[in-house]
Amino acid sequence: MTEDDPQRTQEWAPRFDDEPAEAAAREAEAQAARTEAEARGAELRAELRETDARRAEEATEKAHAETEAAGEQEEKLSRKERKAKEAAERAEAEAARAREQAAAAERLAREQAASEAAKARAATGGTGGAAAGGFTAPAGEAPASALERPEVVAGIAFGSAFLIARILKRLVD
Repeated sequence: MTEDDPQRTQEWAPRFDDEPAEAAAREAEAQAARTEAEARGAELRAELRETDARRAEEATEKAHAETEAAGEQEEKLSRKERKAKEAAERAEAEAARAREQAAAAERLAREQAASEAAKARAATGGTGGAAAGGFTAPAGEAPASALERPEVVAGIAFGSAFLIARILKRLVD
């Protein structure tokens, strides 16, 4: 290449005019700029690591708060479950008492019917009671039980429905 070539670029130009001191100064400046850039990069990496540490700390705090909230929710649900079990036990005990009362009422009704039948037989002299105006079962048949009388069946059905309604109300509340 010649000096007067129009396509000649500057990088092809010889640089003999620079002094070694100037070249050393430029190299020192370039080295200082690289060192400064590396320092800035290190600062940015340190800041990034601090940010990551803060994010991890926040995530840990959030997980801890969620764990505490889940514990409180579990405690609340266990209290609710315990109350429901206690209500069920109370309802079961009430149902058992109601069954006992119903059985006692039935026994009492049978005893009263038997005692009235005995009084009626005694009053008629054991002849049957139809002559005295009372009703007795035909010969060969046992006297009707209380459960065969419609008013007793209706009373038992009403009492049972009332008891079931109370039990269901306690279970729902």
